[in-house]
Amino acid sequence: MNLINHLINGIHVGSIYALVALGYNMVYGIVKLINFAHGDIIMAGAYVAFFALDAGMPTVVAVAASVVFCVVLGVVIEKVAYRPLRKSAKISLLITAIGISLLLENTAQKLFSATPRLFPKIIEGGFYVGDRQISMTTIVTIAVSGLLMAGLTVFVKTTNAGKAMRAVSEDTEAAQLMGINVDRTISMTFAIGSGLAAIAAVLYCCSYPQVYPTMGALFGIKAFVAAVLGGIGSIPGAVVGGLMIGIAEALTKGYLSSMWADAIVFSFLIITLLLKPSGILGRKVVEKV
Repeated sequence: MNLINHLINGIHVGSIYALVALGYNMVYGIVKLINFAHGDIIMAGAYVAFFALDAGMPTVVAVAASVVFCVVLGVVIEKVAYRPLRKSAKISLLITAIGISLLLENTAQKLFSATPRLFPKIIEGGFYVGDRQISMTTIVTIAVSGLLMAGLTVFVKTTNAGKAMRAVSEDTEAAQLMGINVDRTISMTFAIGSGLAAIAAVLYCCSYPQVYPTMGALFGIKAFVAAVLGGIGSIPGAVVGGLMIGIAEALTKGYLSSMWADAIVFSFLIITLLLKPSGILGRKVVEKV
């Protein structure tokens, strides 16, 4: 019984990790950038949803406001901070991403203070399967995450915009010669990833109802570990990695100790880099010199 409960909890949180990992994977697949500011976009989305709900807005409107804000924020960050450095050394982009992350965290702390705010409860109830209770929050999280991941897969594989993203990911110069607007495609990728981060933020706050300036830091890093584990740059890999990290974390908390959970998660990263650096579903890339 306990094992099933832990597995359900792991799939629950793993679904949220997978949503965030999708943002890392999409951006890396297009511009080969580890966007360490992605976790702080989650934090921004959580604050927007919190203030919208606190102002009495309906849940759907609050979530929509969070998505719109994060989409705009992601696109602005790409255009202002990353685009001018696109042809620079990769280390310059990486340092810039870390700087944007710190900027967002410190701005939030200055505006809202470091005191955690209690996120309103927007999903209530649940039902019993036998003698086991499953909360509605778990059901909604898994269902929404699954629909979004399936929808993104269909979008990337079947639409013209998705095919443009795949083309830019394979060969930017060739895609540009074929008439694809590379800048617009990259901005669209940041927009989609940031929108998913906003939804992930709301789902995360439904389970862990506290909003504070550094909430996205550790959560974002765990999602990055999920992306590396599944295969950085692979959309299915993000899903696999997210679920594996979520289940591993839940089992560790259930059978060992919550103090070991983070250590187990990061040990996954080390083992993956040692045994299969490309990840479970990642492609091995050979660089010509």
